[in-house]
Amino acid sequence: MSVAHPVARSLFSRRLACPSLPGAVAAAAVAPLTASPLCRSFHASPQLETRRKAGKRAPKADAPKKQPKLPKLKLGKNPTQQRIGEYTKSRFPQYTPEELAELRNIYTPEQIESVMAGEAAINPEDLTLQARLRKDPYRFNYLDDFSTIQPIIDKRPKRQPPPDPMARFMNLDEFTRDLIEWADKFKVGEKTGTLKKLEDFAPEALRGKPEPQWPTKARTEVHEKYMAYLQEEAAKSKNGDVDGTGEDNWGPTDADVLSYILQRSSMTDNGLISNSDMAPGLANKVPGVEGMYKNPVDPEDGGLDADGTFQNLKLQTGMTVKQILDLRTKVISLRSVSNQTRMGKIRGTSASVIAGNGDGWIGIGHAYSVEPMDAHQKALLKAIANMKPILRYEDRTVYGNLECKISGTVVRLFNRPPGFGLRVPHNMYFIAHAAGLQDLAARIPRSRSPLNTAKAAVQALQTQRSPEEIAMGRGKKLIDVRRVYYGGQV
Repeated sequence: MSVAHPVARSLFSRRLACPSLPGAVAAAAVAPLTASPLCRSFHASPQLETRRKAGKRAPKADAPKKQPKLPKLKLGKNPTQQRIGEYTKSRFPQYTPEELAELRNIYTPEQIESVMAGEAAINPEDLTLQARLRKDPYRFNYLDDFSTIQPIIDKRPKRQPPPDPMARFMNLDEFTRDLIEWADKFKVGEKTGTLKKLEDFAPEALRGKPEPQWPTKARTEVHEKYMAYLQEEAAKSKNGDVDGTGEDNWGPTDADVLSYILQRSSMTDNGLISNSDMAPGLANKVPGVEGMYKNPVDPEDGGLDADGTFQNLKLQTGMTVKQILDLRTKVISLRSVSNQTRMGKIRGTSASVIAGNGDGWIGIGHAYSVEPMDAHQKALLKAIANMKPILRYEDRTVYGNLECKISGTVVRLFNRPPGFGLRVPHNMYFIAHAAGLQDLAARIPRSRSPLNTAKAAVQALQTQRSPEEIAMGRGKKLIDVRRVYYGGQV
């Protein structure tokens, strides 16, 4: 029955009698509708007289707010209570006046009020008696230390003012004026160029070699010594004792010039240090995982693959890093593409690379990435992994005439006699050179797309059939006159 019905509305408007009293239902049917303390309404909110309490008024807006008091520990006479109180006091100490003063320097008054309210709401004795903090080695690491910043999950605190919205890059006159103001802080005629280089900290056996060929351990030690030296020189320059004699020397050194280039603001914001959208970088040695993950470096590589880029490729192809680096590779296509998503267009780069060893092996690789260098690296690895052997007549040309069609591009390859050379379009010259072909002719009668041309040429070379295979399929016997009578020299 709907409450909107007149009969239901009259029923719910009455005050029902308490069913525990005898005859209450019968009396409710004939008694007038009067308020009774033994009855209650269907309304969920409390009665008006219970809600209003005399003697309590709302605080005024101008009245100062009282700071919540921290709960005090009660140390009873019972030895057990005393031990609980001592443990609570040592395990969950309260803020000292020095710590509160330090917090007031960091947080706003509203945040301090919230912190004090939270401290007052939690009783340390309840944490001791009710909380169970596990100390076994199998405990879960769900307790976070909010006094430290984790760059992965925490936002960077904004302790600097916002950047100037009217700031712009300096023009030539403003930059010259700023350079003169910086140079006026130093004396004229001081010596520069005395800063040591990275090679000065390397062992004598490594000074003649390029830095990429240094061992990883030695390179790390040299970089650490070099960074410590730069910090020491910067500290000397800040204190005015550059030459170590104890005398003031305020001339611009190499460290000052480097600091001007890297740290001096090139905008008209008077060198304002503001918040950046970039999160703080991770530490070089993350505690807890230091030494657990290392790049797979093979000592037989001789330091040619310190980053471990070609380690998986070595397992796939069976080649050494020296053989991989000696391959003939070339980028045939590097174009900018975009992926349309609901969040907008995502720009990226598509790369295609040809790889060959110059001795009958050729492969092509395609890759996509947001950064051009990553796309080129991925395409290069795929091209080397996709290399396959091709058939070559006398190791210089193809068997017969070949034709392949990719989309609107048609590529036709023709074998030629010795000394003919590579008379092919420029899009196919490097493909023939990487495959080890010396005498070849080619035509592209239709579309000359570089990417489709490379695809069609590689597919034609990798799918050609030898005359022996064709003769065996026809049930015939094939005799090469050049090989029998002239040894392939004519």
